[in-house]
Amino acid sequence: MGLADVHAHLTSPRLVADEAGILERARAAGVTSIVVNGLNARDNEAVRALAARAPSVKPAYGLYPVDAVLREMHELGVDYPREGELPSAAESVAWVRDHAGEAIAIGEIGLDGHWVPEALWPRQEEVFRELVALALEADLPIIVHTRKRERRCLEILEEMKVTRVNWHCFGGKVNLARALAERGHLLSIPANARRSESFTRMLETLPRDRVLLETDCPYLSPDRARLSEPADVAGTAQYAAELWGVSVAEVTARIEENFARLFRVDA
Repeated sequence: MGLADVHAHLTSPRLVADEAGILERARAAGVTSIVVNGLNARDNEAVRALAARAPSVKPAYGLYPVDAVLREMHELGVDYPREGELPSAAESVAWVRDHAGEAIAIGEIGLDGHWVPEALWPRQEEVFRELVALALEADLPIIVHTRKRERRCLEILEEMKVTRVNWHCFGGKVNLARALAERGHLLSIPANARRSESFTRMLETLPRDRVLLETDCPYLSPDRARLSEPADVAGTAQYAAELWGVSVAEVTARIEENFARLFRVDA
């Protein structure tokens, strides 16, 4: 193994035209595993096709929390742009159920209170619970997206006795991040960590056996002038080495071990 990007969106329209270049730059940077997260049934299918032609891509199938209630949001007059007609939540959940055996994780899934109005939170929770149950049935970890609903998300995971969790781009308080780590959950630090006080604090203070790296590409770039891509995790590993006072090789070995433990693959 080598470095891993545990949260990427290489099926994004902003990246697909440069697929070969992105994969080659990742390889050159020492990134050997790229977990590409699906957003809905349509995107999951694209992730599946990408994984079939790119050995470094590990598919995670999920349903973005906004997409889970997007039709209901539109009925309420809430505008959230998506290209084309999306599959329904039921169709996306069924797709994940049918293909979970091919995935390295179920994700991204979760709760979003930033875009989603409170009236739809109960429905969003129903979908989240369905997907978590699928992950438990398939014995797979989950990759969580949550925005402004971190504590509620944790309540549900504890109620459902979920332990194999990666919190992607965690936006809650650093103290809550530490509480998640104490429960055995992992948190992935994005490539914009050098210019983020909260992500820097997480890198500095979280137990090192609870840290993973991600890009959320094409978002959260270390350089606002360009899109992010999986190769950028090498820069985050360098930053972690500086904060931890160790070599990049030691950071890489730690990330390898953490990745292998969560996803149950050979390090």
